Amino acid sequence: MFKKAKPFFIICETPLHCGSGNDIGIVDLPIQRERHTDFPKIEGSSLKGGIREAFEELSDISNLTKKFSNLNEKKYFNEAIELTFGPEDGDDHAGALGFTDARILLFPLKSMKGVFAWITCPKVLERFKNDLKLCGINTLGEMPKENISPKDCALFIKNNKIILEEYTFEITKDDDNGKCTKFAEWLSNNLFPANDDYQFWREKIKKNLVVLPDDDFRDFVTLSTEVITRTKIDNKTGTVQTGALFTEEYLPPETILYSLALTTPIFKLDENGKGIFKKTDKENEEDLVMEFFIKGLPSVIQLGGNATIGKGIVRTKVLEVKNG
Repeated sequence: MFKKAKPFFIICETPLHCGSGNDIGIVDLPIQRERHTDFPKIEGSSLKGGIREAFEELSDISNLTKKFSNLNEKKYFNEAIELTFGPEDGDDHAGALGFTDARILLFPLKSMKGVFAWITCPKVLERFKNDLKLCGINTLGEMPKENISPKDCALFIKNNKIILEEYTFEITKDDDNGKCTKFAEWLSNNLFPANDDYQFWREKIKKNLVVLPDDDFRDFVTLSTEVITRTKIDNKTGTVQTGALFTEEYLPPETILYSLALTTPIFKLDENGKGIFKKTDKENEEDLVMEFFIKGLPSVIQLGGNATIGKGIVRTKVLEVKNG
């Protein structure tokens, strides 16, 4: 039974392909999607594998060793990874760290003005709010309804018209204290690292956010992903190899997802086998596992397929919000 939960964001820096295998539809290699909504997702198993690999390849563990001093020795670091993520070989015990499927929060869409918009919908926002409550975070108030934008939205062409892709939407601009304006401000404060390098993005999300109806959002995340045609070249002829033409689907850059990191006490009966996660008077094992994850998670990792052609580079951001 998981004892602690912590949300973290996943921001696509390059196109992301977490595949679901071959398909008989228009796209040969589609991305993973929820069965009942068709919303894009990243399976928890794909996420866990990518994050584990990022931990195993950590070259700088100075941030970790401030808390777990004996991780300076490689054997203790490898032991910590095995205890948190589970053993690579065999099934002696389960890992103490788990992940929910990464869910879509904001999807980038071509806009006639402002280059692109981040779209979302009431269903996504209510689900996001409920997921944060599972982590004990209650800072979000009532979520905005459909067809609304923040007060500073810069996407309007004329009057209340916004053009996304080739479609025109009538959108209401929120007031200074409206729900959409407050949510955009919340995203600006919590989604990006708090340094000057991200000032542009913190301002942009307050100007380029639009809440669309659920059905329109579903249509866009289904039909407006990146679909790339790939080939394999025959080295002898320099032309496309017969039968080597295929299409792949990707989530575009600037897509924003989120997941929950979940921790339990270490699954080992022997107290001496719990390493750096052995319970202390001040901290439980699940707290130590969560701290190991938060401190060790790289700010940039690779997820999904096609790493050798630069796909799947994502930025991570653990949500640190205090109630009250």
